[in-house]
Amino acid sequence: MFRNYRNMPQKEVKNIAKDISTEEKIMEAARKVFTQKGYAATRTRDIAEEAGINLALLNYYFRSKEKLFQQVMGEKLQQLFGVILSIINNEALSLEEKIETLAENYINLLIENPELPLFVLSEIRNNPDEFKNKVQIQKILAHSSLVRQLRERKPDTEPIHFIVSLLGMTIFPFIAKPIVFSDHTNFNALMIERKKLITAWSKAILDS
Repeated sequence: MFRNYRNMPQKEVKNIAKDISTEEKIMEAARKVFTQKGYAATRTRDIAEEAGINLALLNYYFRSKEKLFQQVMGEKLQQLFGVILSIINNEALSLEEKIETLAENYINLLIENPELPLFVLSEIRNNPDEFKNKVQIQKILAHSSLVRQLRERKPDTEPIHFIVSLLGMTIFPFIAKPIVFSDHTNFNALMIERKKLITAWSKAILDS
């Protein structure tokens, strides 16, 4: 329920604003430190120092590293999988339109958040069962219109092969960027060019 700030004493409104500011400052620091170091190597003291607050204040807002990590990871999972979830069940889109939209939206997301796939995949590798239960991606895919359309188009091929290939073509360049792409200044231009290539390659696979 939303609070009615209009009838609230000014001092109390200022205190709430201060609390929200401090909490968001901690979350911003946690996003940065967890992404750089991963869960295992991060200490709450690192996050407090990044946020410019003392450890006691951090513990007042978030009781544990685990609680902070769960919030950050929830955001990251929503970012990474939210792209596909909003498209795969869109009955208004044809199979080709779904592929084109996925490539477009994923590459836009990863250009803005290049660290996202490596961070999420590293943490999933450390706790596969936990994330499998949390995301439920297999169950969602199995009942999606994307999988139904793929079965209709290629009845002799399991749809998961195509989906993994599509995600690999889209996400892998961002994971391999440090070792595969020597010219980082041109990387984003290559990725924008890649949107059309992924769409063309995917259609070629479907037509083969």
